[in-house]
Amino acid sequence: MSEISEAKQSEYYKALVERDSTYVGIFFAGVKTTSVFCISTCRARKPKQENVVYYSTFKEALTAGFRPCKICKPTAHAKEAPAPVVSAIRLVKENPKQKISDEWLRQESISPDKVRRWFKENYGLTFHAFQRMYRVNNAYKELKDGKRTTDTAYDQGYESLSGFGYTFKKILGKSPQKSAEKNILLLNRLTTPLGPMLICASDRGICMLEFTDRKMIETEFRDLQKLLKAEILIGENKHIKQAKKELKEYFNGVRREFDVALETPGTDFQKRAWSALLEIKYGTTATYQHQAFALNNPKAVRAVARANGMNRVSIVIPCHRIIGKDGTLTGYGGGLARKQWLLDFESRKV
Repeated sequence: MSEISEAKQSEYYKALVERDSTYVGIFFAGVKTTSVFCISTCRARKPKQENVVYYSTFKEALTAGFRPCKICKPTAHAKEAPAPVVSAIRLVKENPKQKISDEWLRQESISPDKVRRWFKENYGLTFHAFQRMYRVNNAYKELKDGKRTTDTAYDQGYESLSGFGYTFKKILGKSPQKSAEKNILLLNRLTTPLGPMLICASDRGICMLEFTDRKMIETEFRDLQKLLKAEILIGENKHIKQAKKELKEYFNGVRREFDVALETPGTDFQKRAWSALLEIKYGTTATYQHQAFALNNPKAVRAVARANGMNRVSIVIPCHRIIGKDGTLTGYGGGLARKQWLLDFESRKV
């Protein structure tokens, strides 16, 4: 039987009914009448509150005799790319200079409609737009290395130079000849026990790591493009690969500090505030007041709180370790339930 308090159970039931994505991974709901268990975003018909029990891990739910829901698939990470989508992305990466058509997908026993829907829901763009951005990213790299525009266009699978130039300019805002010095930010996606995240990186380091349901995420993208004078393309570089590896180690409980390089544009005060966050040790917490003292500016509590709210690199820059002066949880872009989970997770490991 679950040992979760009645107040928490009411909170979790509300999240289950509202399909609140900020509770993904926070609890697993076992339905007594069907013997299945789900995550908060499950699309299945909602059971009565008295017929639901809650568990902190899916292993607890399995041990209690519940089986995974076939709709939300709780034992897999929420919104993790299904096998057909994984196969479609693999085709793009293995054939970067060719267009993966619907017919090609069908020949691989992949439903184009399912792939299209998943990309629209999880990236906000179509599968073919994803391909175009991926191909333009490869073309941009070749142009930056000094390759001729004509050679790049045909090597990337474009049938005409004009078609390549049109697509390139539409995505990057400039013609291929004028874009060699343009900054590019690469965008990728990863899955965590708390739900999917988007990760963005420049050549210098990670500049954004946010849960996909963060309300300000579109504003953050616009701010990054403006601050770094850059365009965002689908892709992956060494910083993104390293961050994915380190985050996996973090959630596996074997990493307490991150080594991945960061590029965090902002005001001088914001950068100092974010640096102060990096000094808060794993498994510990601090208050806005402590952070303000660390900046030698004890009266800057509100300014510190605003700066923390502008932090675009979740978990790695640990604003989740800041709590209220009275010990209560304060605001967190990923949701208070995730913040509590991260604090509990770290304290258990310590």
